[in-house]
Amino acid sequence: MSGWERELDSAVREMGRADTLAFGGVGFAGQILPATEAYRRVEGALVEHPEAARRKVERLLRDGTAAGKAYAASLLDAVDPDAGRDAWARLRDDDGEFTTFSGCVMGRTTLREYAVDRLADRDRS
Repeated sequence: MSGWERELDSAVREMGRADTLAFGGVGFAGQILPATEAYRRVEGALVEHPEAARRKVERLLRDGTAAGKAYAASLLDAVDPDAGRDAWARLRDDDGEFTTFSGCVMGRTTLREYAVDRLADRDRS
């Protein structure tokens, strides 16, 4: 297994066990969570190694925690809007809960609520 494959596997595992969804720094210190860093690595892998990374993201969408599934759907949305819409639609019935961060504001939501919001955002655009 090559170095990039090991890094991709490690990043997907990190997101797959995440209980918090954050796309930037969190808290007053702006700390980057391990899952956020993993998201960024997979985002890069989708550009550098699209087929391999896409397979891993699809698996994460199926097998990850609620936060991991949200990361996966967000990644798909970024590289393939149709696949992203389909991912969010599949997640509309998932009641898994996770923590969210937007800067220093922490919240709690279900995957169902988060997916419905993402789909509504698309409709408004």
